[in-house]
Amino acid sequence: MNAETIKQASAVYFTLLKEKVIDESSEHFQAYFHPEVRQTVLLLADESGTYIIESPKRIQLVVQPTGSVFATNFTHLKEKHRQVETKKHFHLMSVVIMSFLASIDRNQAAKIRTKREGISYYALERQVNDLIMNWDSILKTKPSFGDEERIDMKEVVTTWKYMEVDTDDYGVKKGNRRTRIGLIAGAMRLLETEGLIVILDRDDIPKAIPKQELFERIEYLYHDYDRYELFKQLMTTEEGEHAENPQN
Repeated sequence: MNAETIKQASAVYFTLLKEKVIDESSEHFQAYFHPEVRQTVLLLADESGTYIIESPKRIQLVVQPTGSVFATNFTHLKEKHRQVETKKHFHLMSVVIMSFLASIDRNQAAKIRTKREGISYYALERQVNDLIMNWDSILKTKPSFGDEERIDMKEVVTTWKYMEVDTDDYGVKKGNRRTRIGLIAGAMRLLETEGLIVILDRDDIPKAIPKQELFERIEYLYHDYDRYELFKQLMTTEEGEHAENPQN
């Protein structure tokens, strides 16, 4: 490994640290695929607890769930993102994000539709509400529901049920993190900060449009995590299994 290889690899890696994504138009993208440079970048990533996602048109850097020097705790997350007030709000925001991901990670038609049209905050609110009300009904007959998945279902359900719905006058209330739409806006800002979605019509009826980077993370990274698949199944199958007959 010569000095030039180390220099190029360091340039690629630290650009990824700063930008999170390098696309095919960047000189670093071309440099990365030189075998020795790529090997060195992967070594840097592994030693620091990060992970490289390679796709035909871009490379992405993500932090591994555990053992990373860049991993953050809840306190640091709260300091960076003011919309994350408490752990129970963070858990609820995680449910919102997972519901969003589950809705786009279904089939090619769903991907094409959401890339073109996006998902409005109000549609997402209805989707999350249907999901949580379903969980609420399951808890009444199965109090241990969520224990196996290590989710405090009772707290998630209770917190959501008593949040203001926020159906009118969005422009005035959008900054209120204690309303449902405010919580959804905060969750979507987390994805926006990571460069994974585009938010349109912020002052009217906002909607989130997933970027190709998000689909690539789902395909090349999230599908390898059992925890993601467990959550996705919870978002999609439980609802179908316990839902009432739509013809009733």
